[in-house]
Amino acid sequence: MTTPANIELRHLRAFAAVARHRSFTRAAGELLITQPALSRTIAQLETALGVRLIDRSSRHVELTGTGAEFLVHAERTLAAFNAALAAARHESTLRLGFSWLLPDPWAQRAISRFEADTGARVDLIRCDDPLDALDRQAVDIALLRGTRPVEPPVQTVHLYDEQRVAVCSRDAEPAGVDHLDWRDAADWTLVVNAASGTTGPWSWPDGDGPRGIVETANFDEWLESVAAGRGIGIVPEVAERRIHHPALRFLPLTGAPPVPVRLAYLPTRGTQSALLRRFLDAACADASEA
Repeated sequence: MTTPANIELRHLRAFAAVARHRSFTRAAGELLITQPALSRTIAQLETALGVRLIDRSSRHVELTGTGAEFLVHAERTLAAFNAALAAARHESTLRLGFSWLLPDPWAQRAISRFEADTGARVDLIRCDDPLDALDRQAVDIALLRGTRPVEPPVQTVHLYDEQRVAVCSRDAEPAGVDHLDWRDAADWTLVVNAASGTTGPWSWPDGDGPRGIVETANFDEWLESVAAGRGIGIVPEVAERRIHHPALRFLPLTGAPPVPVRLAYLPTRGTQSALLRRFLDAACADASEA
């Protein structure tokens, strides 16, 4: 029987992967193990701790309250261990958190420039809320879209602005139109990614926003809700190039304010501070070419 004394890093890695993906199937794929093996590992961890970390009773895999609290400490432990390994191997890694679709071609150019100039590596970490991941030290730097405020000590650097487009279901309203206008928002039902979306009720003055709001918890739920005809979505134009969903169609959106793209980070000291500065230099250099 597993006891707290012999909980291993593999247990923490397995739990963090399931928590990140909200899926045993995708987590098993990332860890290159079978789904039954992953389920056994999670069960061993829960048995050792004597608590339920993951709720498997619903259609979606969700963390329990205890699981969410444990995840914060597990990620910090894994981050500290990875940092120790990197130091021992004389390797340097910068973890870039993002919620969906890194902007192109900025991301590819900036990462390539940084890695070529420093010999360090950028790990790409998908998370529903990059700012929260930054606060939990699960990432070193976070890509933010939109005007969400940040609180000190977090600092931000503005890279550039993206234009917005509208997206809707091919089989639902608005039918027979070839574009939408930002000023007509009062006529819309808007699907909003509440965790990391760029457009929501906060994007309009009080009383001027959409007539209805459908909230979703992440990008995948947002995408499928729009495809199911629950309402329209408003996204940066990169989505039109990168999302290929047979149930969706994109429409030009006139009169819409642009979406700011920023990097958020916590000031640090020593080697990691130097890496952050080098990445910011590469990011800003390539932002001018985006």
